Amino acid sequence: MREEWARFLKDLQAKDIIVYNAISSFQLVKKDENIVEIIYPSDSAKSEFEKIRADFFNHFMRKVNHFNIELQYRNDVSLKKEIITKRKIFDKFAAINPILREMDEIFKFDLS
Repeated sequence: MREEWARFLKDLQAKDIIVYNAISSFQLVKKDENIVEIIYPSDSAKSEFEKIRADFFNHFMRKVNHFNIELQYRNDVSLKKEIITKRKIFDKFAAINPILREMDEIFKFDLS
């Protein structure tokens, strides 16, 4: 299943990069012979997955010749990807060392 999921993501990356970015952090786990658990980072990502779910699972069920697969969903926010900007890094260090805030006010650092 992991190989098919990786292949599907690779094809999706070429077709629709927005949906790919939304669902690339999903994890598919085979819990039982008939149960696949889908672990997702957010509800918005899950809604993007719902749009393409049929494409993947119809192909997968035909490939393995098993049509009684049930899906279970589980939310796991630790899968969420966060883009760390220079401003976020600065704020983290400024929380540790408050003098950095004073220096930012004086020197007007460009953290964009």
